[in-house]
Amino acid sequence: MAAHADVPEVIWARPERTGRGPRPAYTRADIAVAAVRIADARGLEAVSMRQVAAELGCGTMSLYNYVPRKEDLYELMVDAVGGEHELWEPSGDWRADMLRVARQTRALMLRHPWMPALMSPVYGFSPNALRYLEHCLACLDSFEGPYGTKFQLIAMLNGVVTTYVGNELATAERTRSLPWSEEQENAVRLAYLGSQVATGAYPHMAAAFTEDAGPIDLEAVFRQALERVLDGFDPRR
Repeated sequence: MAAHADVPEVIWARPERTGRGPRPAYTRADIAVAAVRIADARGLEAVSMRQVAAELGCGTMSLYNYVPRKEDLYELMVDAVGGEHELWEPSGDWRADMLRVARQTRALMLRHPWMPALMSPVYGFSPNALRYLEHCLACLDSFEGPYGTKFQLIAMLNGVVTTYVGNELATAERTRSLPWSEEQENAVRLAYLGSQVATGAYPHMAAAFTEDAGPIDLEAVFRQALERVLDGFDPRR
């Protein structure tokens, strides 16, 4: 295994492959694609240098010439998925464009369920991350505010999306592990909750239940969460 450097390094500042020898057999893109394929199929915990090497059909130790640390491998994976972001000509309506960005990010994370676990600002300097940030800033051209505020808006919106998708994925994973249906469990839990509220010990909860809001529209909840973040930055609100 390659020795860890004594000082921090940025994988993107390193040459594609270190050391002498014949022309490299693989690129970072090849390695990232293989790692993403493993994570999509078997989860992030299945990603290792050994598994990526097996996917590529090469020796494990040879990969360290391309990617010195597992953390670098994760950064390559995040960047590779970031390349799936669709970029468009900003409409001039910053709210509409940022809502579109958020919806796209959610769809991307749902396609790659391991992504929320790797979301970190330290991965924000990869080629596709910079491309994404530049696009977001272009979408915010019509937003009147300093760049510091624009970065805050982008970060908060991404935080809401990451948290929401993380909860979606965790709920779906839990549901898959149960020996009964989600509907059966909800019915039992609601019945218990109703019995507790009926004791009179929770008057505010009882008052809340008198407001029949009907079934929860999860898509509407997601949209509302995004809108409220944007409201906090919108000088017209």
